[in-house]
Amino acid sequence: MPASLYLVATPIGNLEDITLRALRVLKEADVIACEDTRQTGKLLAHFGIDKPTVSYHEHNEAARTQELLARLEAGAEVALVSDAGTPLISDPGYRLVTAAIAAGIPVVPVPGASAVLSALAAAGLPTDAFRFGGFLPVKSTQRRKALESLRAETCTLIFYEAPHRILDTLSDIVALLGDRPVVVARELTKFYEEFLRGTAEQVRLQLAARPSVKGEITLLIGKGAPAVATTSVEEAVHELEEAGIPRMDAIKQVARDRGLSKRDVYKTISG
Repeated sequence: MPASLYLVATPIGNLEDITLRALRVLKEADVIACEDTRQTGKLLAHFGIDKPTVSYHEHNEAARTQELLARLEAGAEVALVSDAGTPLISDPGYRLVTAAIAAGIPVVPVPGASAVLSALAAAGLPTDAFRFGGFLPVKSTQRRKALESLRAETCTLIFYEAPHRILDTLSDIVALLGDRPVVVARELTKFYEEFLRGTAEQVRLQLAARPSVKGEITLLIGKGAPAVATTSVEEAVHELEEAGIPRMDAIKQVARDRGLSKRDVYKTISG
């Protein structure tokens, strides 16, 4: 009989945040699949757990999935962990989970720490509905297109962001989404944990005044106030183009914002 695949959440900073159930599962597992065996090794050593580990990351995920699946089918209990937090959330594991499900192997979540939920709970932004988008694109043009596509969203938006890109990202938010309320949650559960709250421009200025920005960041964006058209259709399209949005995408956005058809907007700016 095949055993189970356990998805074990681990601390995102403070080691006290691991659960008793997670410790038990890690102690009982036949093998622990880790995003980085060195990182997980520190966690295991801290809690006196001595179990075989294998690497499972984005560069070997395809090949390692078959190996771990074979172990599961042979009856081995496998625990999957990421470097920090809940497996599969912007981390490897999707291939293994879908392969296990297809093979009829039980997939068992062992919940625990999550940067997304921790940041959302303490941010002070609406929590009734939210959308997690992982990491925003690295390149500015692609990042701006991604943000522009989210203008109509009415829920809280959550992303992970690198410290060396956060200022550029906040600038793009101001340009594409307006000066919405944002929260930068930095170094969650760690010694230098910090929440910066304000409008996108206010938070950007706070961070820009520092010699450097360090640490892992979870970025939350609140919904904007209902848009009131104060410019002409031509000016609205031009402003989006100036922000780096392609002309046809700008036309689509203005049409959505103002309840017009794309044809009407195109006729207006071409007339």
